[in-house]
Amino acid sequence: MEHFNKLRILLVDDEAELTTPLSRVLQQEGYAVDLAQDGEQGLELARRSSYHLLILDWMMPKISGIELCQALRQQGDRTPVLFLTAKDTVDDRVEGLDAGADDYLVKPFELRELLARVRALLRRPTNLTAPDTAGGAPSTGTLLIFEDLELDPDNRTARRRGRRIDLSEKETLLLTYLMQHPAELLTHEAIQAFCGGGIANPPVMFSLPKSVCSAARLKPRVNLR
Repeated sequence: MEHFNKLRILLVDDEAELTTPLSRVLQQEGYAVDLAQDGEQGLELARRSSYHLLILDWMMPKISGIELCQALRQQGDRTPVLFLTAKDTVDDRVEGLDAGADDYLVKPFELRELLARVRALLRRPTNLTAPDTAGGAPSTGTLLIFEDLELDPDNRTARRRGRRIDLSEKETLLLTYLMQHPAELLTHEAIQAFCGGGIANPPVMFSLPKSVCSAARLKPRVNLR
């Protein structure tokens, strides 16, 4: 499988004895993994690239995981964050979650629990700041990501498995709404209200997985499978 087909994870921890085997396991699970050995390097990578998930240690040289998470949240980055830390008090967990973390796992941990938490976080829709790309104008907003489908509402483009799909204004509105409500059944009235009308004969109930099929029908020249 090509790298662009994989969900991307940034693992930031200064313990090589943890990051080396953990990154290997994550790669075996099908994820693309980048490593950073300290908070400063992790912040640089997170700002330069788009990730589907950040796994951060709390105590690190230069910049702590808390400071890294806060810096990203302050600049509008909403990438899910999972903290891995030996800090296990209630106050510690509250501090981590209040800093912007989405989940918190205390070391030592069971590998299967970590993988379950990773899967749960990756099932959530993700808003990522769109990086500059040589292939087109950079977006001033965010990318919406669900599994391997990416949507750039500002530029009215979607990507799936490395393929670019140009969308109309109505198609962009519809896909935006569906990706903001994953795994939900949406009514005809709710879709019409969000899109302001103009969606011809939408189904009474709609869900995100069906939207991928709809996108394929709307753009028959692009094979989304």
